[in-house]
Amino acid sequence: MRKIYRSMLLFAVLAALVGINFSCSDDDAPNGGQPTIKYVRITKPESSDSLLTGAFQGNLIAIVGENLEGAREIWFNDQKATLTPTYVTNKTILVSVPSEVPAEISNKLKIIFADGQTLLHDFKVQISEPDVASMNCEYVPAGAVATIRGNYFYEPLTVTFAGGVKGELVLVEDDMIQVRIPEGANPGQITVKTNFGETKSNFWFRDNRNIFLSSDPFTGWWNEKYVVKKPGEGDPVAINGNYIRVKETIAGWAWKEVAGGPPDAMGAISKNVPDEAILKPSDYNLKFEVNTLKPYNNNMLKINVGLSDFLTDAYQWAPPIDTKGEWKTIVIPFEEITGSYEKAGVKVAVNPNGYYTRLLFHGGGELAADISLDNFRVVPKVLKK
Repeated sequence: MRKIYRSMLLFAVLAALVGINFSCSDDDAPNGGQPTIKYVRITKPESSDSLLTGAFQGNLIAIVGENLEGAREIWFNDQKATLTPTYVTNKTILVSVPSEVPAEISNKLKIIFADGQTLLHDFKVQISEPDVASMNCEYVPAGAVATIRGNYFYEPLTVTFAGGVKGELVLVEDDMIQVRIPEGANPGQITVKTNFGETKSNFWFRDNRNIFLSSDPFTGWWNEKYVVKKPGEGDPVAINGNYIRVKETIAGWAWKEVAGGPPDAMGAISKNVPDEAILKPSDYNLKFEVNTLKPYNNNMLKINVGLSDFLTDAYQWAPPIDTKGEWKTIVIPFEEITGSYEKAGVKVAVNPNGYYTRLLFHGGGELAADISLDNFRVVPKVLKK
């Protein structure tokens, strides 16, 4: 009987202690048990003192506060984040900022708790301005559709060409824009603008800078018969006046000089390679346009540019490439070209009298060629602000 009485007494005491604990828990909890956010920081332990007032899409952040364990949803602007229960504790929540672009921007972080409470905190989702990287082809006639590559292309957006005219949008994806070229588009940078900023391209549309080989008009020692002046049926469309078209079978190790010559034969165009490119090649690219109606899949095209004499085995622009009848811009870092010359024992140097130029097919394997080329130029990689 005494054992039963003692057991009942012990149970009553424990029940009373539990009741006291529960009745006091809200009072003892920080902020009276109400959820609070003290700050937001990055998640790297070594940078735990780096506090944030905003973050870019997709970034993982730590929300630090009190009484956060009841969190069930987190919203950034009007976009709901993915919440992992194991990343939610009383004092912290780890969550990634949604990658989706908000339609309505409040610059608020909102937490919804299991009991229906909400908690707001000032927090800006930093959405990147457009990144304009390249065009499939930098020469596109008015009325045709150009493809621009990059990132952060979020509608609504505009594409503006030098001359102040805007293109007609055909297709917009996060990393690609297709735009119809308007009348009045001039050579120069293009500008892509979204609600989150605007960016000018480092490249020029219809780039007419520093062209050292164009056939407008033909100059040099070789081979005027390859110059297309009035495209006919079956010829690629002209994109910038005359262009070079090689349509024949080239035997392996045949010597086929397509274009070029020494400075006195090339004329003033031979001086168009910038001194800065010769002195600091890493700041420049060699660019040209190519159009293949048959694949360039054999042999070798050897390019001379910025030289004081001809050099046979450098630079070698190797196959394969097949543009399937469309013009495409080729980009080669200029330091790769000058580096190939140095490996052959020739260092480029500034020459105010101009430079030797040559396009030479010379390599192993027979090539059934139908390849067109235009607008050989050496231009800056990054435009000075």
